[in-house]
Amino acid sequence: PLENVEFGRIGAQAAKQVILQKIRDAEREQIISDFLDRKEHLVNGVVKRIDRGNAIIESGRVEGFLHRDQMIPRENLRVGDRVRAYLLRIDRGARGPQVVLSRTAPEFVMKLFELEVPEIEEGLLEIKAAARDPGLRAKIAVISHDPRIDPIGTCIGLRGSRVTSVTNEMAGERVDIIHWSAEPAQYVINALAPAEVSSIVVDEDKHSMDVVVDEEQLAMAIGRGGQNVRLASELTGWELNIMSRETAEAKQSTESGHTLALFIEKLDVDAEVAQILVDEGFSTLEEVAYVPLNEMLEIEAFDEDLVNELRTRARNALLTAAIVGEEQVEASAGDLLSLEGMD
Repeated sequence: PLENVEFGRIGAQAAKQVILQKIRDAEREQIISDFLDRKEHLVNGVVKRIDRGNAIIESGRVEGFLHRDQMIPRENLRVGDRVRAYLLRIDRGARGPQVVLSRTAPEFVMKLFELEVPEIEEGLLEIKAAARDPGLRAKIAVISHDPRIDPIGTCIGLRGSRVTSVTNEMAGERVDIIHWSAEPAQYVINALAPAEVSSIVVDEDKHSMDVVVDEEQLAMAIGRGGQNVRLASELTGWELNIMSRETAEAKQSTESGHTLALFIEKLDVDAEVAQILVDEGFSTLEEVAYVPLNEMLEIEAFDEDLVNELRTRARNALLTAAIVGEEQVEASAGDLLSLEGMD
């Protein structure tokens, strides 16, 4: 038989508290689990209390935490205010799971549009991305899966009713709605609206674009405090360098000069041949070495013998550079091993 253990009054009270706490934790886990099962990313609730600037939001049987840095700047929530927020994540700590809410996340504006635009839930429209400067300005990229539907007009709504509802929920934050495009350059052009783009140079390796605009469009393209270009960059995922035509021409001239000198030295050709390569859009030895043969043969000033010779010289130059680089690495490694204590 089990031995009876005598608890004092204090010990019994402590055991009772531990058991009750475990029960409360289990209940909270179950409530949150049921809440997550509904897959509702927007939470509607009431401010229950304010704690050091953070708001505790009561939504049904769930309490969510809206931290100060997840509130829209300059908005002041009070106890009893009705609030809508995005379910950002569930933090699981020693005090149990905590529902973390946000009103500044880009997903918040996307979910608000899903509420206002039934065509999104029906699969006719899709919001592909969003970027925000909370409380001031947002950009969303939309696409229509039905050619009969204008995605921008549909999101704006009759007399702007739909976009106005979203703006009001976000403390007056202005929303730019643009067409999403699978073509990166076109996507960036759309994202920089209302500024008009003259030309774009894409650098795939650096995942960046030089965006050229007319002088009178420069301030609009950049935006106040860099807001427009920053949001466009965040929306598209590309690093964007906005510049005037004059700046672009100066940059191109400098880069062309460097490329010209590179070709003259590494390919051992005269300035005329090097200039033809630059004029045809070649900017690296790799391009000369490995661009399809038929593309180089389309250059009127080059015959097949010259093309083959240029490709061979370019490949030899690249091979030499690789060997030198490897020797430098080995030499550096040898120097490190020769240091005292590196045996």
